[in-house]
Amino acid sequence: MNKQIRQLAAVITGQNTSDGAGVKLKRIVSQQQKNAFDPFILLDEFGSDEPTDYVGGFPDHPHRGFETVTYMLTGAMLHRDHLGHEGHLRAGDVQWMTAAHGIIHSEMPEQENGLLHGFQLWINLPAKEKMKPPHYQEFAAARIPQVALADGGYIKVIAGDYVTETGEISGPVTGVATQPLYFDVLLSPRQQLDIPIGAQHTVLIYVYKGELAIGASDKVLKAGQLGQLINGDNLQLATQEQSAQFLVLAALPLKEPVVQSGPFVMNSIEEIEQAFRDYRDGVLTQ
Repeated sequence: MNKQIRQLAAVITGQNTSDGAGVKLKRIVSQQQKNAFDPFILLDEFGSDEPTDYVGGFPDHPHRGFETVTYMLTGAMLHRDHLGHEGHLRAGDVQWMTAAHGIIHSEMPEQENGLLHGFQLWINLPAKEKMKPPHYQEFAAARIPQVALADGGYIKVIAGDYVTETGEISGPVTGVATQPLYFDVLLSPRQQLDIPIGAQHTVLIYVYKGELAIGASDKVLKAGQLGQLINGDNLQLATQEQSAQFLVLAALPLKEPVVQSGPFVMNSIEEIEQAFRDYRDGVLTQ
């Protein structure tokens, strides 16, 4: 049965901004897209070797109604929450935090100099799971499968399955309603990669180094650009004269109303107002 190659439908160029206590970052997916990439709500890339760009970190702040995924490429970050839970994220580590009913946490650099580089992704939760107890999945780099590709390069499988001719390689993240796929991929120059993908999934590609050709066309994503790929069950990706490093993100859309206000993502204005009241009254996490 012939595979249908997904085509590039939209391109977003990341915008430089700051968040937390002045942390400089590149915002790629945000509220401006008005849930066009359901269930993906936000994607940030943070990366600097200038300490003043990141030392302020992200002091205590609340979340409700969605999941945050932090993936470190370089450097170290300390996570603390209202329950006293601590997570030390270092190069290659992943934290998948399901905020659900409510979490108050901080994310602070564990370094005073050097390069800090990574990503934070927000994924919406279905209405029926928004008020469940929060929980974490944390994985050190050594627990994330890395598949060596025949022509050079690799795929790090954080979530979902990478299907090969000889079987499936599964990422360590499990039990997520949107059935996400999260790959970090390096391709050498003049290399092609096909990735089978669920036909119903929302699919995004974010290039953070080099350039990547999409599908059978001559369309190219450059570093700092995100592409949405639609219609099909196969991704056809290729490099030309230079190598490329990029994220492949896919998940089932929820197709539910979305109301977002700052750190809260719910299904109605009333639920958002309740979240702010709960935070003000000190019961967000109860």
